[in-house]
Amino acid sequence: MMRLGLSAGPERSPIHRIGGMSTSIATKTYEPCPPRAVAFLGLGVMGHAMAGHLAVAGHRVTVYNRTARKAEAFCAEFAGSRCAATPALAAAGADLVFSCVGNDNDLRSVTLGDNGAFAGMQAGAVFVDHTTASADVARELAAKAQARGLHFIDAPVSGGEAGAKNGVLTVMCGGDAAVFERMKPVAMAFSRAVTLMGPSGAGQLTKMVNQICVAGVVQGLAEAIAFGQQAGLDMTQVLEVIGKGAAQSWQMDNRGKTMAEGRFDFGFAVDWMRKDLGLVLDESQRNGARLPVTALIDQFYADVQAMGGGRWDTSSLIKRLK
Repeated sequence: MMRLGLSAGPERSPIHRIGGMSTSIATKTYEPCPPRAVAFLGLGVMGHAMAGHLAVAGHRVTVYNRTARKAEAFCAEFAGSRCAATPALAAAGADLVFSCVGNDNDLRSVTLGDNGAFAGMQAGAVFVDHTTASADVARELAAKAQARGLHFIDAPVSGGEAGAKNGVLTVMCGGDAAVFERMKPVAMAFSRAVTLMGPSGAGQLTKMVNQICVAGVVQGLAEAIAFGQQAGLDMTQVLEVIGKGAAQSWQMDNRGKTMAEGRFDFGFAVDWMRKDLGLVLDESQRNGARLPVTALIDQFYADVQAMGGGRWDTSSLIKRLK
């Protein structure tokens, strides 16, 4: 491991063998792309896998995480990667700097200030943010990047932890078209689709549309399963049958059976969904969109939090109906 002020430690996660390297990500065939110097800030369940795919795809990866042991574990797992003590050190010399952190304030903390990535980035470098954040902070940071001679792309993702590990995320981007074309081939290491949706903020607005759709589908599926169970139906059979018709959805295919079984430890947590729906509802106040069902489902998720289910996955809406 190469080191920038940190040491390595073991990573405990499922192991796959890729090109002789033992890693926690799934095997993937990567599209041809010249190796680039990249940084990745934020190594949670999403960021760890996304950065891992960049490393296995052949890019020169430097990582930063607020909790240093996660960066150390990454560097122990992915040979040749480097750990940095600050975002600015991680970004130094990078062509592209990726981030995946918690919220608007976390994003500002890794970009701004003397230790932020913007302070360490070379002129012309690109910052690509995969955090689900507000469109306002995307526009704010795009303007601050431009003032420094840098570029900023807001690029929230859909696909969850499984999509990150398998390298098949959907990435929704906002920013300049020429800059987008520079980052897309690199981001394809952890993606199946990377699409420019419009100017700065458009990626975040598209992710909000995604979360509105997900919330409505999950609530409908929860009510359907609860209804079927109350009626005494075999819900495994029911889901197999209706999954071949117009009711089919990703949520039904991937969460229907586990919802019926009362298991809710499969990825995106209720706490994070409430954060995302808060962004949606704040934006709707600004743009005048009417979201009565989304607002109601946000309160249903608040009920799940009150039940102690903040870390359950989003399919736990069905718990309210029992």
